[in-house]
Amino acid sequence: MIKGKSFLIVGLGLLGGSIAKGLKKWNHKIYAIDIDPETIRYALENGIIDEGGTACDSQLIGKADVIISGLYPTLIVDWIAENQKYFKSGALVTDVTGVKGAIVDRIQSILRPDCEFIGVHPMAGKEVSGVQYADPAIFLPANLIITPTEKNTQQAIDFICEMGKELRFDNICQLSVAEHDRMIGYLSQLTHVIAVSLMNANDSKDLVQYTGDSFRDLTRIAKINEHLWTELFLLNKENLVQQIDDFVEEISDFRNALQSEDTEKMKQKFITSTQRRKYFDR
Repeated sequence: MIKGKSFLIVGLGLLGGSIAKGLKKWNHKIYAIDIDPETIRYALENGIIDEGGTACDSQLIGKADVIISGLYPTLIVDWIAENQKYFKSGALVTDVTGVKGAIVDRIQSILRPDCEFIGVHPMAGKEVSGVQYADPAIFLPANLIITPTEKNTQQAIDFICEMGKELRFDNICQLSVAEHDRMIGYLSQLTHVIAVSLMNANDSKDLVQYTGDSFRDLTRIAKINEHLWTELFLLNKENLVQQIDDFVEEISDFRNALQSEDTEKMKQKFITSTQRRKYFDR
């Protein structure tokens, strides 16, 4: 159990707000900084945070035992560089962004020696954004990935594990930074590329009148934040391009089997996919 900690969330969106709500249940002090005054007002009025501000309030930053960045990945490093002078000695800094290779080493190389940064990726979300949609229930079926490096202490890793338990993540695991980015290129980024491509492959506005659950399920994540996901894709370009190439090869193989009426190959692909999908059923 984590007791009596003060958390500062920088960027109070869907994930940051959901974390705030989840930690507030354990009677931690929750502070937040966001550029949108309406976000802070809503969070204060609804008891999601204890204190908040729209500027980089040095006093607010200095009160936090743990700082959680919900900023876009291209903004995180600069924010830490500019504001670490306000960090409490011994502060633990983490993030929730979907790429690690582009930020973890840079942050750890510039961070004050009396503070510590450890990368974290909650594999959770919704197709909406904003603190008004925050709900810690999104963590219940989700995985929490921790990406420690040789610069991280066991104490920091244990703390994040305990925080994940308080937020009630279904599974907490550890990957290296490189392993994380390779895995996320397949599990998250490629799936978004496929969903976007499905929606863009046919421009008929009448599809909605005929579609079934399969198309809705496959394209659920096609409602996408173009600014954030462009950043995520570019920062993990090498891994994502490789995953796209592998997927194109597989779908081309299926196309060729269909074209040549190779029923045995098609059936084997169905059998393999069914067997592999069962690992996800609980």
